[in-house]
Amino acid sequence: MTTPSTSEIVARCKALYEDLNFTTAREWKAAEAGRKVIGFMPIYIPREIIHAAGMLPLGILGGGDNLEVIHGDAYYQSYICRIPRSTIELGISGRLDFVDGMLFPSICDVIRNLSGMWKTLFPEVYSKYFDVPQTYRDEIGGTFYIGEMTAFMHDLEELSGRKITADDLRHSIDVYNKNRRLVRDLYALRAQKPWQAPASEAYLVIRAGMVLPVEEHSELLEHYIAAAGAEDRPIKDNCRVIVTGMFCEQPPLNLIKSLELSGCYVVDDDFMLVSRWLIGDVPLEGDPIHNLAQAFLHHSESTAAKYEPDREEKGQFLVRAVRRTGAEGVIFASPSFCDPALLDRPMQQNVLAAADIPYIAFKYAENSGQMQPIREQAGTFVDSIKLWSAA
Repeated sequence: MTTPSTSEIVARCKALYEDLNFTTAREWKAAEAGRKVIGFMPIYIPREIIHAAGMLPLGILGGGDNLEVIHGDAYYQSYICRIPRSTIELGISGRLDFVDGMLFPSICDVIRNLSGMWKTLFPEVYSKYFDVPQTYRDEIGGTFYIGEMTAFMHDLEELSGRKITADDLRHSIDVYNKNRRLVRDLYALRAQKPWQAPASEAYLVIRAGMVLPVEEHSELLEHYIAAAGAEDRPIKDNCRVIVTGMFCEQPPLNLIKSLELSGCYVVDDDFMLVSRWLIGDVPLEGDPIHNLAQAFLHHSESTAAKYEPDREEKGQFLVRAVRRTGAEGVIFASPSFCDPALLDRPMQQNVLAAADIPYIAFKYAENSGQMQPIREQAGTFVDSIKLWSAA
């Protein structure tokens, strides 16, 4: 079988990105009687439990810039981020009428309130606010998180009508371990040769995993990594940057492309954290729920979206990412009114300033239309780095 080209893979992923009717997930559900789909909001959900129940985890990432929000604006005030309004719009407009459940991870007050609103609007649909620990001590936060996951697993057993065994969970963990390894391989390729796997392409490829079965997405990742690594693409005199702050409400694709057109090689970011949240493989031996809890508590990414008990550690993940990827600067790009990103940003900027790492900051919304100011700001940032590094 011939490996598809990068253009073919990216074209397919872009079609999935633009499909607000979730056709692929609908077809997966219709292909076999009894199948169920569980939607989840960013940032992190243990998708292994959903997979072990024989269900499809479906990432609901808002409506992007292709959805006109009409009904959603009636449910939320204007001084919050846009993702809850567009998610409500997806629900009320019938685009999510095939989803059997919705998960709302503990991100912020807005998503917590959205979970309650969803229960009111769609009482027939399973809905859960999925809480996470605020202390990472095993005997406190670990016990709490194991309880949350166990309760969730029992809910899915009731919804599916079948028992989820430890072996089911171990198989699902193994499948997702492979997927996470491939995502890390793609990020490593970007960091080493960003011209071979542009951020705008890699974003689409990784985002496809929000709507595809994980096995199919892993195969797609393998094909893209092989095709992108083999292609002969020109190297540009671009500036290597890290983009951070985009972990929840996703940026328009044109925003990522605008950064690239301004002269940036985006060598690391916090897009699609559900695919990268856990660092390394989750062990297959022992109690799988305990292993997932340990991975969350002690082997997970550091971001503004995560509780950080050590004040001295706050923001250091960015310094490490700069050193690891050879980045020359950091771009803080946060959705308007995103409390986790905007409240953490001053502390992270102080850490970068102390390490003598250049940075800039701007805000966006998922439906941002005018990219010229962002492109000009990023271009000026790149020029200043090139100028002063040469001086």
